Amino acid sequence: MDVSATVILAGLILVLIWFSVKTSRKHRLPPGPFALPLIGNLPQVDKHAPFKSFLKFSETYGPVMTVYLGWQRMVVLVGYDAVKEALVDQADDFTGRGQVPFALKATRGYGLIISNGERWRQLRRFTLTTLRDFGMGRKGMEEWIQEESKHVRDHIETFKAKSFDPTFLLSCTISNVICCLVFGERFDYEDKQFLRLLYIISEILKFASSPWGQMYNLFPWLMERLPGRHHSLFDEVGEMRVFIEKKILEHKETLDPSSPRDYIDSFLIRIDQEKNNPTTEFSHDNLVSTVLNLFLAGTETTSSTIRYGLSALIKYPNIQEKMQQEIDTVIGKERCPNMEDRKSLPFTDAVIHEVQRYLDITPFSVPHYALKDISFRGYTIPKDTVILPLLHSVLKEEKQWATPGSFNPQHFLDQNGNFKKHPAFMPFSAGKRACVGEALARMELFIFMVSLLQHFTFSCAEGPDSINLNPAYSSFANVPRRHNIIATPR
Repeated sequence: MDVSATVILAGLILVLIWFSVKTSRKHRLPPGPFALPLIGNLPQVDKHAPFKSFLKFSETYGPVMTVYLGWQRMVVLVGYDAVKEALVDQADDFTGRGQVPFALKATRGYGLIISNGERWRQLRRFTLTTLRDFGMGRKGMEEWIQEESKHVRDHIETFKAKSFDPTFLLSCTISNVICCLVFGERFDYEDKQFLRLLYIISEILKFASSPWGQMYNLFPWLMERLPGRHHSLFDEVGEMRVFIEKKILEHKETLDPSSPRDYIDSFLIRIDQEKNNPTTEFSHDNLVSTVLNLFLAGTETTSSTIRYGLSALIKYPNIQEKMQQEIDTVIGKERCPNMEDRKSLPFTDAVIHEVQRYLDITPFSVPHYALKDISFRGYTIPKDTVILPLLHSVLKEEKQWATPGSFNPQHFLDQNGNFKKHPAFMPFSAGKRACVGEALARMELFIFMVSLLQHFTFSCAEGPDSINLNPAYSSFANVPRRHNIIATPR
């Protein structure tokens, strides 16, 4: 490196240090570990499980702390009290959503998940209302899920108690439910295009939870100039967009404004109604990206949770047997389960909740963002700061759970064996940016899990001890390991 380059680099580092000191003095930032110029605290963060590093930091700096990943300032909230105080008690201050670079490029800045302000308000209100109109959390949706449960059972029976990988089968099953809501149709489990889209969804989650995905979100301008999986992955996201565009065109050609069939129909009708409104957020771009949001979010998280649940039941066969005994007593083996059965199946309900708690599928939640200076617990969180509510620290907090590091359904049962709610159960986050599909996911988890246990006993060829419940990848999401399983008809 020549002298002039060295001087420029040294000058840049000094400017960054000066700016950091100036910001700290201007705002009473939460405490945090010393950050290096340019790279911040990255050398101190475990790239395979970043949340573990943040928990370690909090032992020194407390439940509200400032961490720098690269030059991106982040305020991390640790533990139930801090997360609840921010997301629920000060909900209006914490409604901002971080502009995650990977998601920003994939959605082209449109859609529900990463939007803020008026776009977020309009799209969230419309999406919640429309999904409810088409049965989310109600009887109509329950019947769709019951019907899909029959399809997945029939498909599992074709394996004739031989070992198989349930990953894509469960993705098909869960995705078909959101497809009924959004596209007005379900797809055959052998449909090659459908399977291709599900493969892309799983690759997106895997990439987002890998060190390479973390690097993209921290240094997108650099990663765009380097070779890597992200380039082909964005091409594959483009395949999904083409599929969605095709479905939207088909809907336009057959649309009856007096009788909407699904989410796309309802959105197209709203676009036409507001075509003369200059402040409307109902546009073609927002439709494509919101459908992409729903398709992605409505497929992988719930199917991964069910897959993880089956692995947990194989690892703990006594729990599986106790669930089956309860299900047999209350429902039997012929009738389809429904949501009314849940109050009569407290142990089963507790196990499903414990699966979600223990999996801890989004340890960081989806990042929040300070849209303005926020006053919180005597500190100032400056505008443009990323905010990470560490859901892992809520779902695994020692003062909230009797045995946080163990799979223990008793966390959700009282001394009489009745189901009990737990305030620190936040797998869907909390507050105004909580998961829009929470009611649907709860219904799917219960009906599919109960239906599968009615008809099959699950095991694996290598035995219970071979099941590893630690995630295969951990960052934005905890991605469960894949295990071949055996479903023996009962």
